[in-house]
Amino acid sequence: MNRCWISLPLALAACHPASPADDAAAPLAGARIGGPFALVDQNGKPTTDRSFAGRYRVMYFGYTFCPDVCPTDVQTIAQAMKLLEQRNPALAARVVPIFVTLDPARDTPAVLKQFVSAFHPRLVGLTGDQAAIDAIKKAYGVYSAKGDASAGGGYLVNHSRQAYLMDPANRPLALVPQDQGAEAVAAEIGKWAR
Repeated sequence: MNRCWISLPLALAACHPASPADDAAAPLAGARIGGPFALVDQNGKPTTDRSFAGRYRVMYFGYTFCPDVCPTDVQTIAQAMKLLEQRNPALAARVVPIFVTLDPARDTPAVLKQFVSAFHPRLVGLTGDQAAIDAIKKAYGVYSAKGDASAGGGYLVNHSRQAYLMDPANRPLALVPQDQGAEAVAAEIGKWAR
């Protein structure tokens, strides 16, 4: 009779379908991506990695003067957040979309505030001095370099184009496929965030 009690839970476990997240580790699990940072948000408030403790983060690196790629990617992430808010409000509330500038000379808190407010009400913009930006770039494996100045004094910033989904302890889970559209971003977040 004891055998029946032991085998019943095993039989029930076998009937419960596993989700993809149950079957595999997150793609970036264990990667050396991320770490502590100390920056300033779009309201001029000092912000650290600990400011987001207990919440998932979508970390995107770009700059507000970007003529095409950054606004498109941020719009896609914002649309994915809106999809999550419709489909799973509890999960969406635990995800913070974050835009980290790679151009702190021009991306002041006031400039970031105007930029992030155009996309999503919970999008956080982060800036800091060049040393702080260099430190977060290194921690997240992000490349950027200031391009040549134009005749008008403007310039582009060449940079890598990854966005990371980080867990509530600021450990990497997966790359966010912002180049594949909002549905793909929402699906990737939903696959790894719980």
